[in-house]
Amino acid sequence: MDIRTVGIVGAGQMGNGIAHVFALAGYDVLLNDISDEGLKKAMATIEKNLDRQVGRGKITAEEKAAALGRIRTTMKLADLGPTDLIIEAATERETVKQAIFDDLLPHLKPTTILTSNTSSISITRLASRTDRPEKFMGFHFMNPVPVMQLVELIRGIATDNETWDSLHEVVRRLGKTAASAEDFPAFIVNRILMPMINEAVYTLYEGVGSVKSIDESLKLGANHPMGPLELADFIGLDTCLAIMNVLHEGLADTKYRPCPLLTKYVEAGWLGRKTQRGFYDYRGETPVPTR
Repeated sequence: MDIRTVGIVGAGQMGNGIAHVFALAGYDVLLNDISDEGLKKAMATIEKNLDRQVGRGKITAEEKAAALGRIRTTMKLADLGPTDLIIEAATERETVKQAIFDDLLPHLKPTTILTSNTSSISITRLASRTDRPEKFMGFHFMNPVPVMQLVELIRGIATDNETWDSLHEVVRRLGKTAASAEDFPAFIVNRILMPMINEAVYTLYEGVGSVKSIDESLKLGANHPMGPLELADFIGLDTCLAIMNVLHEGLADTKYRPCPLLTKYVEAGWLGRKTQRGFYDYRGETPVPTR
């Protein structure tokens, strides 16, 4: 199937990044959100990130202008119906995602491909609630989308080969690399990454090391570009906890039990960078460890 138009549900951190890369690759993008303020903020973020790429010589000013011209915004979910491909990038809660697909279904073309940017939820289960499980896939971008090279492609049990081939071609056109993942909890990247972050939180919880010593140890001792607690703050502690819960419930193995300290931070509303406090406090000029 020739995909030309793309609808994106959710204009947050992931949604605006996905809109950015699709528009830059020549696709016409319709970006949806429940908030007009959220849409305006997303467009400002996209323009700022495109400006950064122009400044670094990655793209030209003309390419930036053309990309911005390909993005339209709407608060009406039904407006996405005529698009060739829809990418759901809403919050990581299955009930929210199911409600979005339920609302979309009456407005879709028969050929529209549905995808979810979920980082952990069952693609087969999401697809089964729609009228086109054969045209449904997991389309998991990494954060920040304009920078990260990988896209996880996840087939549900009913996904057909035509849908798989179409999305593989889309990833190629975006200039990114596709990794094929089976539909099991958290797929590949988060199946490996989140238990590492959770173990880092346990290491803090048990007093083995401080926030600073844990992050420095992994950066300097394992050559990680970012420490695990700093990375958790960047991802969002609520997202980390949600993925650990999916792993724990889906695989029924105690090694995936979320650390009580991670739960406590989320209960406090200390979710990381987006709330200005997590394992670090970001309210000053430089981040300060909170433990």
